[in-house]
Amino acid sequence: MMNKLRFFLITIIFVNLLTGCQTVKEKTDNIVQKENKKLSEFIGKSLSELKMELGKPDEDFKNAKGNLEVIYNTKKYLIPCERRFEINSDSIVIGFVSNGCF
Repeated sequence: MMNKLRFFLITIIFVNLLTGCQTVKEKTDNIVQKENKKLSEFIGKSLSELKMELGKPDEDFKNAKGNLEVIYNTKKYLIPCERRFEINSDSIVIGFVSNGCF
């Protein structure tokens, strides 16, 4: 009887842990999806439009392809966030990468 009760309690705890982890993953996925949707709105816009919206970048440099990369760094809850945009020779945003942003 005691073993059945112990097994039952361990099973309930295990199921709760799995459900909690799934909820965290879903929330994280939703946040990433919103971030990507927001940043994808800059694709096809000019560098000046990007700067009007986000301000002066923290860094900029030419990448290996010869395109300009502009980087915006922020922190939220002491977690660093980096948003990196790739700008082609016509000063148009052609790509982005977001790390640690939520």
